[in-house]
Amino acid sequence: MGLMVHEAEHMIVVDDLHKHFGGFHAVDGASMSIDRGSITGLIGPNGAGKTTLFNVIAGVLKPTSGKVYMDGEEITGIPPHDLFHKGLLRTFQIAHEFHSMSCRENLMMVPGGQSGETLWNTWFGRKRIADEERALKAKADEVLEFLTIEHLAEQKAGQISGGQKKLLELGRTMMVDAKIVFLDEVGAGVNRTLLNTIGDAIIRLNKERGYTFVVIEHDMDFIGRLCDPVICMAEGRVLATGTLDEIKANEQVIEAYLGTGLKNKDQVGA
Repeated sequence: MGLMVHEAEHMIVVDDLHKHFGGFHAVDGASMSIDRGSITGLIGPNGAGKTTLFNVIAGVLKPTSGKVYMDGEEITGIPPHDLFHKGLLRTFQIAHEFHSMSCRENLMMVPGGQSGETLWNTWFGRKRIADEERALKAKADEVLEFLTIEHLAEQKAGQISGGQKKLLELGRTMMVDAKIVFLDEVGAGVNRTLLNTIGDAIIRLNKERGYTFVVIEHDMDFIGRLCDPVICMAEGRVLATGTLDEIKANEQVIEAYLGTGLKNKDQVGA
């Protein structure tokens, strides 16, 4: 496929990936690379295979064939919790939160390996547990402030808006210092003001903390503001890669979305 698996700039390499559900080929020979430090957009018509591709990369689904690499290491089929510890997080299609816990407590639940998780430490390590909880609380408060939702710290997570839940989900990635985060339709059902706040947070995490992002999104204004490059999928394959303007001008992309040639190119992604 012409992609060097061990090239340092590629954080993720996907090599001829297939995922079949019976006779349906949801991903049908997709190959792509995600550059370290990029915010890469993934667009395509409904049914193009974008979410299935995310789920295979993130270990939620095992591929029918093909390989996935992260930092030059093959990660094909490694379960999500192991990838989580390598810094790969798949989030946002549905915000999962502990409804009856506060936003701060939701963030404090994220890091694994806390001393309080074992009975032995509960009996004999009370000071260590207290120190860890203080550090976790401080980190959670720093994350809430970064995301401009510190006013929600004590609010029950089940009572905040859908967009705020997506910010909270982004906050979870900050509790474990993720390397690469896959965001699935972060804009779905979110008002424009909150979407701008989410966009600001993604850009800051990318620039200030070195996060790499891959974003599935139908909102082309959001993609245009955040993403370079943009990858377009159709029928389980990669159709084109480039800037958003290049993608919008690509005849194959327009055909995939509209089947009407170049005349409606501004509607790509609508």
